[in-house]
Amino acid sequence: MIKIDYRDPRPIYEQVVDGIEELALRGALPADTQIPSVRQLAVELSINPNTIQRAYGELERRGVIYAAKGRGNFISDNTETLRTRRLDEIGTQIGTLAGQARALGASEAQLQGWLKEKGENRA
Repeated sequence: MIKIDYRDPRPIYEQVVDGIEELALRGALPADTQIPSVRQLAVELSINPNTIQRAYGELERRGVIYAAKGRGNFISDNTETLRTRRLDEIGTQIGTLAGQARALGASEAQLQGWLKEKGENRA
């Protein structure tokens, strides 16, 4: 289920994009699963259909969904490519944060400790 957080600084369409992409990556929406129509999802989330249309356009551009003319939108089967892209993005973010921590004097042992600690806390 996609949840919209009105306190989130990201636009609503980005939250929809991230929500559907996350469900696809986790396998909650397997390949070739039909997703709700623009109208259905707009009613379900109580948001403007144009917002959903924009989100679906972005999802199609990213390769998360594909449109079948006259049938609707479906989850694509390239989740491995999506997963690799997402992991690369996370790796870049971790690298940036590690650089900032090193600039403030953090040691390699501290960095490794944080990764281990945070990884164990996520379980």
